[in-house]
Amino acid sequence: MSDDAIEVLLVTSRDTGRWIIPKGWLEKGTKPHDMAAREAFEEAGVVGKVQKEPIGSYIYTKRLSAKKSVECNVDVFLLKVDQDLKDWPEKDQRQKEWMSPSKAALQISESGLVGILLGLGLPTV
Repeated sequence: MSDDAIEVLLVTSRDTGRWIIPKGWLEKGTKPHDMAAREAFEEAGVVGKVQKEPIGSYIYTKRLSAKKSVECNVDVFLLKVDQDLKDWPEKDQRQKEWMSPSKAALQISESGLVGILLGLGLPTV
C-alpha cells in the first residue's frame, strides 16, 4: 500500500474469533473518542491521535450469555496510528491484522460496519 493509503486494523473477538474493530462500553465521565483510543490500545496495541467526531455508527447485537443479548449502538472513530506495539494488554487473547478497507469489509460480520469501511477507500471531495 502507498504511504497515504488508509488501512484498517481488525482484531479477533475473544469469544468466537471473528474479525471485529476494537470497541467497548462507554464509561461514565469518559469522552467517546477517548474511550475509542483506549480500546484500540487495550485490544489492538495501537496508540495515536483519535478524531473527536465519529465517521459513522452501526448497531449490532452483543451476546452477553447463552440466553441474554443486548443491542449496541457503536460509534466508529478514526485513529491515526503513531505506534503499533508488539506487546499490549490483550495480546494473548486476540489476533490483529492490518488490511485495506475493502478486505476488512469482507472479513467482518456486522452489516452496518460494511458501508463505513467501504467509505474509507473513497476519495473525499
